[in-house]
Amino acid sequence: MKPISVAFVDDHPVLLCGIAHLFKSNPDFHTVGIGHCSGDVVEITRRHQPDVIVVDLTMPGNILDAIAEIVKDRLPTRIVAFTAVTAVEPAIAVLEAGAKGYVLKGSSEQDLIAAICAVHNGETYITPGFAATVVAGMRTAALRRSSAAALRLSTREEQVLRLVLRGKTNREIGTVLALSDKTIKHYMGVLMQRLNARNRIEVVLTAQELGMQSEVAQRPLMN
Repeated sequence: MKPISVAFVDDHPVLLCGIAHLFKSNPDFHTVGIGHCSGDVVEITRRHQPDVIVVDLTMPGNILDAIAEIVKDRLPTRIVAFTAVTAVEPAIAVLEAGAKGYVLKGSSEQDLIAAICAVHNGETYITPGFAATVVAGMRTAALRRSSAAALRLSTREEQVLRLVLRGKTNREIGTVLALSDKTIKHYMGVLMQRLNARNRIEVVLTAQELGMQSEVAQRPLMN
């Protein structure tokens, strides 16, 4: 059976050296490259196209951009995050960006090997014990996006909501949008009804809970 070609990128020299040595001594794997920053992730992947590249998350550069670059290039290499980051949000971001594995540092050698083999075979692998939390978080995020999309606010409603999320008063919103106080109150009433909120604070909290703040912030403020 042909060995799985692997590469490792981590900005901790001792850890990187230890992992590289471990896999070089394993006949089931063939190490084709090592690196120390997010830029190396893209360079190594493009140059060597390993079957699997194992990357740290807290390196110089932006690892999410690096993963997105690899996905955009449609390279065959599969990505495994190997990290000490135990928060759910970064894990979801990395997996949604295109990584197929998420292994926590402190896991056993067998866990990392299992992750590499799994993603090489087209599966997704998350460290046991952490997987259920991440999957639940991904489902919640998907439901929030679905709920936010289903609302389909009008352009003007989005403009008002954007300014509400910035903490603007009705008068300030009216000034920015060149609308009367009465019109702004009307839109606030519409937003409260659409978001099932009883007051301005609940409008903000519900929009944040649905993850709407980032989406609305990307819309143009004026027509």
